[in-house]
Amino acid sequence: MGRLKGKVAMITGGALGLGRATAIRMAEEGAAVAIADLLSDEANRLADQLVARGFEACAWRLDVAGEAEVEQVMRQAAQRFGRIDILVNNAGVAGANKPTDQLTEAEWDFVQAVNVKGVFFCTKHAIPHLRRAGGGSIVNLSSIYGLVSAPDLPPYHASKGAVRLMTKTDALLYAKDRIRVNSIHPGFIWTPMVEGYLADAGDGGADRSALDALHPLGHVGEPDDVAWGCVYLASDEARFVTGAELVIDGGYTAR
Repeated sequence: MGRLKGKVAMITGGALGLGRATAIRMAEEGAAVAIADLLSDEANRLADQLVARGFEACAWRLDVAGEAEVEQVMRQAAQRFGRIDILVNNAGVAGANKPTDQLTEAEWDFVQAVNVKGVFFCTKHAIPHLRRAGGGSIVNLSSIYGLVSAPDLPPYHASKGAVRLMTKTDALLYAKDRIRVNSIHPGFIWTPMVEGYLADAGDGGADRSALDALHPLGHVGEPDDVAWGCVYLASDEARFVTGAELVIDGGYTAR
């Protein structure tokens, strides 16, 4: 307890899945959490639950693909809590699962707008607040598919590779400001996004067991597995860690 005491965390895509777990764990570790998500009802419910437990939390509706909206929400969160110390760029979409030659421009652009431009906009508009706080931590959610690939979801894989390199560039650019930037690369984690992916694949009752078998540890991950990684990278325990890739994948990429 108390690993993030006195810090303020902005978490995009914070209403469900990895973002929700991260918001809960960061609040439990002492951070005030700004929960930003297009799913405003779910975000508000989570904020209310955290406040009822005695934590500091507030929710905002946010489309990370809109720069003006990102700038406004960052400013409002900083005004509400007095500062921003941590940004978790978690908002993301899987997009169309088609071969490259069958994708439309709109399908490609939709994924890049959220997964790449969203990280760009949120980082851009968080930096001034982190500088005013004297430094901080940015955690970008990439994927195992920012490290390796697979014969599906071309726009998603491209976007997560971009996030990996954006992370390293920003780690170098902002080290002088005491702003650390790191990426997390989850394997398959049991979240609404992964459930949707399996439903679209039409694998039926064998879906989760087949997914479990892809990981040497024998099972898919849980949201908390990633949330604790976010807590670590946001905390002073990781004060000498920047430009790094934290792989949380049950051994998937070790093969």
